[in-house]
Parts: sequence; structure tokens; C-alpha cells
Amino acid sequence: MSIQAKIDAQFPEITLQTLSGEALVLGRPPEGKWRMLVIYRGLHCPICKKYLGQLNDMKVDFDKMNVQIVAVSTDPEEKAKKFASELGLDFEVAYGLGIDQARDFGLYISTPLDSTETDQPFAEPGLFFIRPDGGLHFGEISSAPFCRPDLEMIKMGIGIIQEKDYPPRGIG
Repeated sequence: MSIQAKIDAQFPEITLQTLSGEALVLGRPPEGKWRMLVIYRGLHCPICKKYLGQLNDMKVDFDKMNVQIVAVSTDPEEKAKKFASELGLDFEVAYGLGIDQARDFGLYISTPLDSTETDQPFAEPGLFFIRPDGGLHFGEISSAPFCRPDLEMIKMGIGIIQEKDYPPRGIG
């Protein structure tokens, strides 16, 4: 059964473990908060490191907007720990997203180009903005590591959504 992520519908309530040791339900933001869920390719991806490093530098801005940042990959715990540690990430990192779960989110799946890249299939990037009620407000998926939404534009857009009660688009 598919649990596809659809705009203006409840985001799938998949539970993953986080590096902080907590179980996190992806489609259930903390009380009264928005959640920006960023899917990254994994430890092997230098572009992911740059993107999430930039996001980490902007965390204070998103905190002020009442947005919780969560990064997720298909990597196992050890790789996720190394990734977060190398970058000094100051937001929640979950790990072990299943390939079938990633497909349910509409994400593209890639196989490694060779053994120096990584040792397992992985999800390509995605970004999902989830309302406090668990509904998906907007999403962006990519089939390549270098095609991602501009984080300054995302921040500006979130400000408009919150200030003007801007509705979800692309549902009709």
C-alpha cells in the first residue's frame, strides 16, 4: 500500500530513529511548530555536505520562524553520525529511511556508480515543508545532487506562508 506524500494532505507518519536517540515521526512536527524535512543522499555526497552546512548556518533564522529542521537519509546510523559530526550539525538527523519509504515520498532512487561512491541504493534529494497540523504545505524533489531549492528563497517563502496565510499550491 502506498503512503504517498501529497500537497495539502497529511504527511506520512513514518517513524525513524535520530542521532539523539529519539524516535521521530516524520509527519508529526512538535506541538505548534512547522517542520522542514530535508532528504539528503548520504555521507558520500559532497554537495549534500555543502547544502546542509549552509542550512546549519541558517538554523537560527528558521528557529525564529518556529521551523524545526530535520535531515534524513537512507544511510545507516554509523554513516549518519559521521556525516553530522563532520559538519557539526545543530539540528535533528534521522537515519535509515527505507528505499520503499523514499519511493512513497516520490523520491528518485539511485544505485551507486561504483564502490567508491557508496555501497547501497540511496534516495536523491527532497525537501518537504510540513505544517503544525501534519499537512504537507510544499515539497521539492530532485533527480540529481546539484538541483536543489535555494535556501534563502525557501526562507523567504516560509515567511510569506506564515505572515499571509499563503495556501498550499498545486493541488487542483
